[in-house]
Formats: sequence, C-alpha cells, structure tokens
Amino acid sequence: MIVSTAQDEEAPDAGDFLLWILVWSELAAFGIMLVAFAVAGVVQADKFAAARAHLDPSIAALNTAVLLTSGWQAARAARPGATRNRSRSALILAALLGFLFVAVKLFEYSGEIGHASNEGYGAFFELYFLLTGFHLLHVFFGAFVLLLVSWRVERSNVVLITTLWHVFDLIWIVMFPLVYLA
Repeated sequence: MIVSTAQDEEAPDAGDFLLWILVWSELAAFGIMLVAFAVAGVVQADKFAAARAHLDPSIAALNTAVLLTSGWQAARAARPGATRNRSRSALILAALLGFLFVAVKLFEYSGEIGHASNEGYGAFFELYFLLTGFHLLHVFFGAFVLLLVSWRVERSNVVLITTLWHVFDLIWIVMFPLVYLA
C-alpha cells in the first residue's frame, strides 16, 4: 500500500495567489477604462467617428502583430522543459519586440498628438491617450522586466512575467478593435 504525504504532492507556489491578484487587478483597471471608452463612444458617436478618422489602423495592426509575436516568444520561454539558454533567448526576443511595440506606438502618437486639442472630437483623444498610454507604460515596463528575468533565468520569475505579458497581449487584443475599428 502506497501512502501519499503532503511532501510527495507538488504544493502550489505561494506567489501564485499574488500573481492572480495582480492579473485580475490589471484586467479590472483596463476593463474600467475600456468600458468608459466604449460608453463615451456611444454618447459622443459622431465626435468619436470624426476623431477615429485620424488614426491609422494599419500601424495598430502592425503593432498587434509585433505584440503577439512577442507573446509567442514569451510562451516559448515559459514552456516546461525549456533550457535556460532557450528561455533566455526567447525572453530577450520578447523584450526587444516589446520595445519595438513602444517605438511604433510613439511614432503613431507623433501623428496624432496634434489632434488632441481639437474640441470637436470630444473626449476621444483624452481617453485614447489615457488608455493606450497606460497600456504603453505596461508594455515598456514589462519588456524591461523580461530583460531582467533573462539575465537570471528562474522558472518562477519566467512564469510570473510571461503570465503578465500575456495579460498585456489580451488587453491589446480587446483594445485594438474597440479603439481603431469600431
């Protein structure tokens, strides 16, 4: 007869609970902003449509591909059984793609910032820069953390940052059609 003890079973990591609190708090914060953007878009439909005409969905689509490719690299880094070197390479590539996302977004902003002061567009550009800028800061910080984790690859850190990185991907996937295509 084999008796299982608590030591034989894999105990959940104490950090898992905090990770999921962080994930859900990020989703809640972005969710509130996305709902505010959507409601304002209904209330000021004409102004939002006029303002949206100044956005370039092709640049945002490029950035979507960049961010999703980065997420794929993050997933490769977190794959069970991945060697330290393979995880390190994937984390570095994910981070570089994250920084590319930031650069493309800043380039996009340079063409849009001039429209922000036009009162004819209602709250669109205020909410647009708030929402996308908040996401941009998360991507920038996350890319920096990906690089830090690649320097000293430890499984728990890889899982933590790649989970958050996928949350940033998910938020962008919701944000892209709401902001650029609605």
